[in-house]
Amino acid sequence: MTADADREQASRIIQAVEEALEPATAYRDPSPLPAVGPTPPVAQPGRPPMSQRATDASMVMLAAGAASLPIGGATSLVLYTLGSVDPITLAIGAAAPVAVILAIGALIRAAGRSMEGVGAEHHHHYEGPVHQEHRNINTKTSGFIAKTTNNGS
Repeated sequence: MTADADREQASRIIQAVEEALEPATAYRDPSPLPAVGPTPPVAQPGRPPMSQRATDASMVMLAAGAASLPIGGATSLVLYTLGSVDPITLAIGAAAPVAVILAIGALIRAAGRSMEGVGAEHHHHYEGPVHQEHRNINTKTSGFIAKTTNNGS
C-alpha cells in the first residue's frame, strides 16, 4: 500500500472510533415496568373506557341507528315521490307502512293466542256405556309405483 492509502485507511478508522465514542442520543431501559405504581392510567385513543354493560348498550344503539337508515331512506323516497300528489293521497301513502306494521302485529298476537291450546289436555264427559279404542298404525310406502301397507296393532 502507498502512504496516501495508509493515511486514508487510518482516517476512516479514527472517524469510526470517534463515532463510537460519541454520547448516545437515546436509551431504552431494559428493566421491566412495575405492575402497580403511583402513575394514573392514561386514556387511549378510540372509545373511552366504560363498563361491559355500557359497551353492550352502545353497540345496540349503534346497530339500531344503522338499521334505521334504510327505513328512513325508503320512507323519504316514498314521500318524495308522493309529494306531487294531493294531500289525501300523501296521507294514505304515509299511513300505509304503519297500517302494515299494525296488521303484522295483530297477526302475530292471533297466532300466539291460537297456540295456547296446543298440547292441552281435553276432558270428555259421557253418560252411559263407553268403549274407547286406541290404535297405533305403522305405515310403510315402498316401490317404484307406491304401495302403502298399514299394520295396525
